Amino acid sequence: MTSGALERQIRSHTTLHHSLRHRIMLIFVGLMAIMIFAIWAINNFWLEHYYVNQKLLMMEEAYEELDHVVMEKVNAGEDIGSVIRAEMEQEWEQWRKPPAYFESEATETLPESGDSALVEPEMEADDSLITVLRSYEVKNNITTVLIDSDTGKALLSSGREGDFLAQKVQRYVIGMDGAESTILQEHENYIIETNYDSRTHSSNMESWGFFSDNRTQFIMSMPLASIHDSVVLTNRFTTFAGIVVLIIGCVIMYFVTNRVTKPILQLAALSERMSNLDFDVSYQGTEKDEIRILGASMNTLSGKLKETIGELQDANCRLQHDIEEKIQIDEMRKEFIANVSHELKTPIALIQGYAEGLAEGMCEDEASRNDYCEVIMDEASKMNKLVKQLLTLTALEFGNDTPVLSTFDLSELIQDLVNSSSILLPSNEATIYYEKPDPVYVLGDEFKIEEVITNYLTNAIHHVDGERIIRIALEQGNGVVRTNVFNTGNHIPESDLPNLWTKFYKVDKARTRAYGGSGIGLSIVKAIMDAHHQECGVENVPGGVNFWFTMKLSEAKLSA
Repeated sequence: MTSGALERQIRSHTTLHHSLRHRIMLIFVGLMAIMIFAIWAINNFWLEHYYVNQKLLMMEEAYEELDHVVMEKVNAGEDIGSVIRAEMEQEWEQWRKPPAYFESEATETLPESGDSALVEPEMEADDSLITVLRSYEVKNNITTVLIDSDTGKALLSSGREGDFLAQKVQRYVIGMDGAESTILQEHENYIIETNYDSRTHSSNMESWGFFSDNRTQFIMSMPLASIHDSVVLTNRFTTFAGIVVLIIGCVIMYFVTNRVTKPILQLAALSERMSNLDFDVSYQGTEKDEIRILGASMNTLSGKLKETIGELQDANCRLQHDIEEKIQIDEMRKEFIANVSHELKTPIALIQGYAEGLAEGMCEDEASRNDYCEVIMDEASKMNKLVKQLLTLTALEFGNDTPVLSTFDLSELIQDLVNSSSILLPSNEATIYYEKPDPVYVLGDEFKIEEVITNYLTNAIHHVDGERIIRIALEQGNGVVRTNVFNTGNHIPESDLPNLWTKFYKVDKARTRAYGGSGIGLSIVKAIMDAHHQECGVENVPGGVNFWFTMKLSEAKLSA
């Protein structure tokens, strides 16, 4: 299967609407679209709620940490207001110090290795109340106000809305909550809720109440508008990013599916060729995966199917040949019975007629009776000869009469048969030309070869015509000798030449008794030569017909 034909067949498969490649692409695009939609839906319906919950946890964490710092100070006997003022004065003093001061302190604390990097001075403010407040303001956008419940004054504010928040927490304490507030979490000392700010038209998450000292009030406020904006931006970004990823994924999947499905389409094309009993195709892929294993299995299957179907075809041909041969044998058997019946019918009729004439006394004189008896004996002799020929032919064909091989002089045998046939030449006005060569020793059954030559000579004498010449010649070469028996006369029709060796076949379709042959002689010749594993034949040559046969030269002749 050529590569061009395979590519055309693959393209014909890829045009199908339900091809594997299209299905993989549709599945991928569908899954990607579902995932993008699912992400968008999750962000749209649950992300904001998740953010609020996280901020709620952050509010609770801020309260726990501030409460811990406040209680440490209170347990140490310190006043929160005094602590805050001291921390602020300390920050102010540090801020007022020139840079050279920090450099000098840093150099004094340099390690022995000589590292010249400036080291920030250690400050005890790492665990200070102000540090905790400002860290939550910077990192989490939480504005915190601490209020002394005894005086109602703000002790510390981490944002510009300190006074407003201080007033707001006082209103909350006395029960003047906002009309648009929603409580999210209620603890023993504080409440976390959402409130709508009509000034900024935005919602805030607020945590207000008392620390564990039951004296210090607080309020923490964190805007929720940024959360909503973040959700909107996240959804928008997710949509745009999903579209881009979907397009890029489709392009990548196009090439990936092409690489994956191409060998599958090749296997599909090969299987289609195999279904049409074309087993000369094979998979040539170089993959090292299951597809390669499948291709190798298909190649093995193709080879075994080709071998098996070839054997079945051979067996079918042999069976067909046997059937035809059986039919031919049946036809030959029928023809043989008809021919034997025809050959025996005439002599039997003659014998019966002449015998009845003798029985009825039709021949009163001795001469007539002798003629009648002669006809009966002649026809009986012909019948006997026919039966003997049939027996001989049957024995030869079934291998019951195998040749007895011996070395004899073929040229001398031909000379003897020519001499014995000379008595038939005058009545047929024929002349035999045979120049006896030096002895030609052959290996074969002398008596059966004699019968072959006798059949050829008898056939030539009875069919000679024209110049009425019979010529016998020997030709040697390649370890065999060819005997040619030529007689002048009419050519045998080419269509009849192959059938001359068939039993009872006669060129004379009327099957007259002018020659008197039974049509078995040449069949016996063919059977004898087959038993010797030699060849025989007939051919039309200029001026007449030539019959021939070959014999193997004996080892003695070859060595000589």
